[in-house]
Amino acid sequence: MKIRGRVLSVASECVPLIKTGGLADVVGALPAALRPFGWEMRVLLPAYRRLRGHLGAMREVWREPGLWGGEGVVFAGAVDGVDVLLLDAPHLFDRDGGPYSGAGGDFGDNAQRFAALSWVGARMAREGVDGWKADVLHAHDWQAGFASAYLTYGGSGGVGSVITVHNIAFQGWADAGMIDTLRLPREAFHPGHLEYYGGLSSLKAGLVTADRITTVSPTYAAELMRPEFGMGLQGVITARAAVVSGILNGVDTDLWSPEAEPVPFGVKAMKGKAANRAALCAEFGMAEPAGPLAIVVSRLTDQKGIDLLPAVVPDFVAAGGALIVLGSGDPALEGAMRGLEARYPGKVVVRIGYDEALSHRLFSGADAVLVPSRFEPCGLTQMYGLRYGAVPVVAAVGGLADTVIHASPAAMAAGVATGVQFHPTDAVAFGQALRQLGALFADRKAWAQVQRNAMSHPVGWETSAADYAALYDGLRK
Repeated sequence: MKIRGRVLSVASECVPLIKTGGLADVVGALPAALRPFGWEMRVLLPAYRRLRGHLGAMREVWREPGLWGGEGVVFAGAVDGVDVLLLDAPHLFDRDGGPYSGAGGDFGDNAQRFAALSWVGARMAREGVDGWKADVLHAHDWQAGFASAYLTYGGSGGVGSVITVHNIAFQGWADAGMIDTLRLPREAFHPGHLEYYGGLSSLKAGLVTADRITTVSPTYAAELMRPEFGMGLQGVITARAAVVSGILNGVDTDLWSPEAEPVPFGVKAMKGKAANRAALCAEFGMAEPAGPLAIVVSRLTDQKGIDLLPAVVPDFVAAGGALIVLGSGDPALEGAMRGLEARYPGKVVVRIGYDEALSHRLFSGADAVLVPSRFEPCGLTQMYGLRYGAVPVVAAVGGLADTVIHASPAAMAAGVATGVQFHPTDAVAFGQALRQLGALFADRKAWAQVQRNAMSHPVGWETSAADYAALYDGLRK
């Protein structure tokens, strides 16, 4: 296929190499999704300690002296079909812990660490590397926010830029006194540009300098212009509304495929779903409930609405439902989930932690997945639910609102409903949504239709990749 253009993607995470959240899934999925549209993408990542083992099979393509305390060397290679550029700067990235923190909390030099990633990304985009010249630089979240800023201040070299906001809650704060250290122009330190409540924010820097801004769902793009969702950056987003768009994430439909599970099933052959439900209950020593078997697969945080479960689970169980929770997070919420398990033995099961194989079994056997988030930029859990016929019950925010069609009377009459939405995100609305779920489940004909609709709903990357390709087309200079 003829190459229409080239994109340098700058990010802190990428499946299959390093992941702490959904950002990694998006960064890892985009290169293959874009290929059919003629766009070639390479991904620049830090060579964290756990990734340095890949360097021996790669070739050196770039050297960057004086990179915040040492030299940086970029190595190029392919990992599971993803063209990767790894920035090896041991003084910044060869550390115990995760990408952003160690045993003592967040690394104190995170501003410099990810400024280094952004600096190298901007230079490579502008100058080209290894005979490969980008048409577009695509930065992801605060960790790459300075990339478009460095590209702008140093001269774009004909390269267009886009920044994607995966979660605006994380903004890359730095003290104003670091402006010289971070190689940013002092004359740009004012509220209309780099200054952010008296300091610096790498995310704001990206938002004010990138040619285009995307978020990971259309509703989240609109929400970010409101104080309750914008988290201090709503004015910046509103001022640049003309270049803001929302493009939904997709899921890997080969990896998340009910037809590929040990007991397969599909929209036209649902017997395997019932067998998986029975097996799941047996695995956890539960009697099969008369009502819906629901799951929660989530970080256990207030943002995810997990604190609402103790208020709604008693009525849900009393009405014949059962619940399995898989996740970890806030110790107080972990304790609250264990409390529900102790209170409702055989009706509520809790597993603290994360287990990918168990997650697949949960979606394969569950009737419903609960996602009561207070804000959700896109969300993948509800998409897994749609794919597996685990009918999503979701708060009507962000990507949840964009991907689940509420079972309203009109949607049911039209035969298009795929789940249940509720608003506002509180226990009253959530409890009513669970009552609606139970009523749907009891109406076998209606339930079968919603389940079929859910499983037929497209959740892959095809539409989203086409949207990104169109965005890149408009950025070529």
